[in-house]
Amino acid sequence: MRLFTAFWPSEAAVAHLAAVLHENRRGKWSGGAERTRGFRPIPPRRWHMTLCFHGDDADPDTVAARLRAGVAELHESEPEFAVPPLCLAGAGTFRGALWVGVAPENEVDSGGVAPVLRRVALLAGADVRRFRPHVTVARWSGGRVEPDRLTDRLNSYVGPAWSAGSLDVVASERHSGMLTYRTVYRVPLNPR
Repeated sequence: MRLFTAFWPSEAAVAHLAAVLHENRRGKWSGGAERTRGFRPIPPRRWHMTLCFHGDDADPDTVAARLRAGVAELHESEPEFAVPPLCLAGAGTFRGALWVGVAPENEVDSGGVAPVLRRVALLAGADVRRFRPHVTVARWSGGRVEPDRLTDRLNSYVGPAWSAGSLDVVASERHSGMLTYRTVYRVPLNPR
């Protein structure tokens, strides 16, 4: 079982982005990306923003306890701390992945990683130097893909705002060849 900490976008945010992607050439991806070797959309039910990957051998109880302690310490030092409403916005590519960015609603056009998301990722245990808040919406297995071919219709995308009320400890498991995600613990961001 692989373990990670994540935010799940709201159903409305997922539905909005799914509709936009479906409209993109009647279910086809811009620039012929569907012809890229191994190109496969990620099912919307699996869209999440990973804050930290904990690995195959991480203990869910230990991870959840550390998150609870971190949230408590954060609120002790900053009682008014809150994650503002977030939006799925913009797009980019990593090697073999198309992603849609995540940013606070009031910082969608800021261009960098919002300090509040960097802080929450650090609390989750991430290496914040490499952290890029995003939701992966497609992957491919081979061949070079020009990023503009995939992102041109998503660069200006801004979806509806949603609230991240908890840090979710998620198990990634394979059952009968199918990848599934299961929330093991939900740690509220506002412990009051």
